[in-house]
Amino acid sequence: MPTRIINGTEIYYEESGSGPETIVFSHGLLMSGEMFSEQVKAFSSHYRCVSYDHRGQCRSAVAESGYDMDTLTEDAAALIRELDCAPCHFAGLSMGGFVGMRLAIRHPELLRSLVLMDTTADPEPEQNKGPYRRMAFIGRWLSFRLVIKPLMKIMFGRSFLEDPAKSEVCSKWHQHLMGLNRKGTSLAAHGVIDRDGVYDQLGKINTPTLIIVGKEDVATPPAKSERMHKAIEGSVLRVLPRGGHSACIEEPEDVTRAMRDFFAQNL
Repeated sequence: MPTRIINGTEIYYEESGSGPETIVFSHGLLMSGEMFSEQVKAFSSHYRCVSYDHRGQCRSAVAESGYDMDTLTEDAAALIRELDCAPCHFAGLSMGGFVGMRLAIRHPELLRSLVLMDTTADPEPEQNKGPYRRMAFIGRWLSFRLVIKPLMKIMFGRSFLEDPAKSEVCSKWHQHLMGLNRKGTSLAAHGVIDRDGVYDQLGKINTPTLIIVGKEDVATPPAKSERMHKAIEGSVLRVLPRGGHSACIEEPEDVTRAMRDFFAQNL
């Protein structure tokens, strides 16, 4: 099982494919690097693909601290250097996008391009904080089984959840969410809930940027992506006709196509 000690914490990563350029995939809260499996499959014939799990989530170690977005950003920067990936294409979804924006602002030399999926540059809306804290509390001290229904509706769009053709994939991630590490996930959730926004710093981003959002995303709605698009000069925005907060799982072909088109036309 490939791991590296990054900032004192054992971080799990997977690597496949080869090529002169590397794509680093950074997952969202509650998920894992596995959420990009379809994109890795599509790109690994021409790119080196690296996906990793954030501290405390899935196969990475549970650290006692360091779940704030600044520390997670330094984890990503250190991993990119450790694996000799720079400059890389960095693709982050939700929490991974929070990290990606901070990398582009603070460590632009590490990035060739930035792909932001279903994410936002704003802090968590106040109306979300209470319900999210309650779900994190229940998940840590009781069971994620007790909050699985609202979690699924946050993480996935209606079209995906109701599509019989996608029931097997849906079931796979349903099981994943119920098996989350209770302590690590709770710590990571509070890092997301309490994060600062970086919207006022987006003007510093000079890295070529693609923004992708599913039309059915209720956690970070398309308006959030439109707001980032206006603030990041030269960025490209793709709003998918379907897909919720996990577009790379729900609409993998559309996400892959958007990335491939962006790489071809802008780099």
